[in-house]
Amino acid sequence: MASYSRNEAREWAREHLVGVANVTIPTVTSDFKHLNEKAIRHDIQTSIAHGFVGTLSCSEVAITMDEYEQFVRIAVDEAAGRLFVVHHAVFNTLEDNIEAVRRAEAAGAELVLLGYPPYFHPRSLEEIYTYTKAMCDATKLAVMLFPIPTWGFSRLDPSDLPVSLLRRLIDDCPNVAAIKAEGGAPNIMAAIEVHRAFHKEVVISSPMEHEYIPLAQLIPIPFCGTNFSAYYGPVLPQVHRLIQEGRFDEATAIFHRIDPARKAFASVPQAGGGLINRALWKYESWLQGYNGGPLRHPTGRVYARDMAALRRGQEAAGLNPTADPDADFFVGRNPA
Repeated sequence: MASYSRNEAREWAREHLVGVANVTIPTVTSDFKHLNEKAIRHDIQTSIAHGFVGTLSCSEVAITMDEYEQFVRIAVDEAAGRLFVVHHAVFNTLEDNIEAVRRAEAAGAELVLLGYPPYFHPRSLEEIYTYTKAMCDATKLAVMLFPIPTWGFSRLDPSDLPVSLLRRLIDDCPNVAAIKAEGGAPNIMAAIEVHRAFHKEVVISSPMEHEYIPLAQLIPIPFCGTNFSAYYGPVLPQVHRLIQEGRFDEATAIFHRIDPARKAFASVPQAGGGLINRALWKYESWLQGYNGGPLRHPTGRVYARDMAALRRGQEAAGLNPTADPDADFFVGRNPA
């Protein structure tokens, strides 16, 4: 259970959302019948060793509700207070999402990343408000709102979740404690607008590293996440510390140094049709010591050409990817 009350959510977020949070993707056993607990614990341990302050328990994979609850419990137990676990609220219906957030809260998650189901097709911003408020009202956990074109709300407003809607939610839901600012992507106007309007009330996250590193040198951005930062190993938590200490030249030097890896990441198909290839994300983190290993079908596939590009990018960026052969990724570091 969370260590704070619903009315203390923003205070908790201001204290704890300082750093970088990555994403943990659950691994299954080689027969695809069960979660691989040892692999999940390995990934949490690696996240802590790399300096992450939080991790998203990814639900956007082929996993049952019971398994997802088990996944959260394993992650929370292994973290043992050394990082916080973020509930990934993207199940099929509002009712499913309310059940899932209550299970995640009971399992020890401390923050909710609020997404929207693929078949939630609102006809108005008011419908988005109603759905979002119902989710916030269903939990005492701190909630991170998430404007992004993925949800398909750009047809209602180019910023995806406009300031007027966010204003109502912040006023009406005391546990709205953060905003993951990707509205209107790839343009950054909506993200800047959100920061300008709300950064004194809730935590604003800039989750894209290529935006976070330069923007955080100009405006106060305490949190970067949740995101694919495991691809860079411990680098982004290190950069965050440099920026918080005002060591901008050093942070900028790292930004330029990892550019080959950034370009390699952008060169491979990370997503399509609004769905991230989580298997590819697992490979990207496996290069930096995470578990890798099986995901259930249906899932995206990982091809040799993309693995080669990602590995070369990390090598050119001085990220020292594993020397293990790519075939080992499909088995994972803790097979079961």
